[in-house]
Amino acid sequence: MKNDSLPIISYQRWLDAKINEIKNNKYKPELLLHSCCAPCSSYVIEYLSPFFSITVFFYNPNIHPEEEYKRRLGEQITLTEKIKVRNEINLIIGSYEPDLFFQRVKGLEQEKEGGRRCQKCFELRLEKTAQKASQLGFPYFTTTLTVSPHKNAKLINRLGNDIASLYHLQYLFSDFKKKSGFQRSIVLSHQYKLYRQSYCGCIFSKEQEKLSDEK
Repeated sequence: MKNDSLPIISYQRWLDAKINEIKNNKYKPELLLHSCCAPCSSYVIEYLSPFFSITVFFYNPNIHPEEEYKRRLGEQITLTEKIKVRNEINLIIGSYEPDLFFQRVKGLEQEKEGGRRCQKCFELRLEKTAQKASQLGFPYFTTTLTVSPHKNAKLINRLGNDIASLYHLQYLFSDFKKKSGFQRSIVLSHQYKLYRQSYCGCIFSKEQEKLSDEK
């Protein structure tokens, strides 16, 4: 839940402390894990599954075009079925709502990657995850987004914490790129033969990728 006095110096340190608390109390809380894609979720599932009962929530209305969305969803389904962890991983597939994404980022189409448009995209996906967690009775939620070295973990954690307070939930702070998390996701992607996309997902990031390739 929101705690403005919480001095998050290291999200990884906070997560280590939370995991130790769970281990010491010998309980395994339910966690709704928003997944941005199968490769990123591979490491996060492996890392958190010994301590949480995980349900993956695939909600990414930003992905463009629809064929790309279907491909990434298919990879998530494959990983959820095949990943070798001790406990079963469940999967909830959210609605594909590109119109809602475009509505949220209207006026920010020309923003650079990592700017205000991305913040609106993070907010949308975290809000939907919190809504689903509240609806289904999950005490915790978090996202795989922080495994990427291109994503602002401080921003994502702040948004997640603020949104959690609105739904009376606990947001699991993270910086999953720590402890070589991103590198481990690459290894697991090769192990499970996962498609690793070359752009974040939205049409704007795809266009920026194309411009970079042309330089």
